Amino acid sequence: MICIDSLQIRVNRMLLLAVGLWPYQQSKLVQFQLILFFTILTSFIIFQFTAFLTSKCTPDLLINVLSSTLFYTFLVVKYSWFHINIEDVKCLLEQLQNSYKKLTDENEISILKKYSSYAKRYTAGLILILTFMGPGIIIYEFCPKFFDILLSINESRRFSPRKIIVTEYFIDQKKYLYLILLHENTALLIGIIALLATGTMLIVYLQYACGMFRIACYRIEQSMAVDALRKGSLRNKNLTFQKLIRAVDMHREAMKFSDSSVSRFKVMFSFMIVIGLVSGCLSLFRLFQGLSLGHNVEEIMLPLTSYLIYLMYLFLSNYTAQEIMDHNNDVFITAYSIQWYTASLKVQKMILFLLQRNTKVFNLNIAGFFVGSLETAAAIFSTGLSYFTVLYSIQN
Repeated sequence: MICIDSLQIRVNRMLLLAVGLWPYQQSKLVQFQLILFFTILTSFIIFQFTAFLTSKCTPDLLINVLSSTLFYTFLVVKYSWFHINIEDVKCLLEQLQNSYKKLTDENEISILKKYSSYAKRYTAGLILILTFMGPGIIIYEFCPKFFDILLSINESRRFSPRKIIVTEYFIDQKKYLYLILLHENTALLIGIIALLATGTMLIVYLQYACGMFRIACYRIEQSMAVDALRKGSLRNKNLTFQKLIRAVDMHREAMKFSDSSVSRFKVMFSFMIVIGLVSGCLSLFRLFQGLSLGHNVEEIMLPLTSYLIYLMYLFLSNYTAQEIMDHNNDVFITAYSIQWYTASLKVQKMILFLLQRNTKVFNLNIAGFFVGSLETAAAIFSTGLSYFTVLYSIQN
């Protein structure tokens, strides 16, 4: 069992518990919770596709259904894959705990705490953002009168709950409207909490990896302290060797942990990139089509929300991966920048051995197709805009 307080992941634990993904409490009740949540999500996707059985398959209907079903599929993939690899989640947490326990230097402990606080800020910020996005749709459906007044809509209409997603339950939609909305909003809420819980947990892993890289830099700097080199005693030379060895070990551990955090979810990331790209393009098309045709707010709220979630997930995940690359490069920049020329020949050879590792590029590779970086995020975003432009021009 890990120490929640030492790793500062209390909020992340609560989010994972809410959707049954906390790896240390997998009781029968939690297993039932997982099955129930997965059934709610997948059944809502199915009831969107059944709309094709009772309605004429027009391009507009196809785009509307696909954009929403792919969005929920995006959520289901993240939720289910995290559960499938729950033992890997547990293993990564235990690796973090072991790395934290090995630290004895107060400065190194403070470095790791600083990066854990960064992860807490990411979590808090994402909670605030998604709190306004997801529940905003739910409130809009159940409180239309309030939003109509707020948005100064002067059209005379009956103030009743509104469906914003095309579904077919083969029942009287008006009579059972509240049950249908309950199913729709429960699925949305589960999916968003699952996305938030799993996404922030991955951010925690990568932020701790950044902390490990920074500790490696700190150890290199300390190993080449000027005072220790000037004395030139055998004891100080041995101390320099030991600190360099510990720096190399921490660097290797940071790279291994970073790669493990991503490699165990490569298939999931590949699916999410493809689904997010297609669904994001369709959502953007629905958004622009709704704005150009002057559709009601409810018809553009879901595509707007889903597209913003895709963008946020795309750039935040790639930004975190970019941070890993930058922190890895900082290790070699530190090795270049220290006063290595004042050290003994043996120490210089050891530093040269460390610098040779820089000839191999280290990055977070997704199934051999994508490299996590801001450049990749911009390329995917540009590709999505290109597909949207072609689709919009064909439709019009």
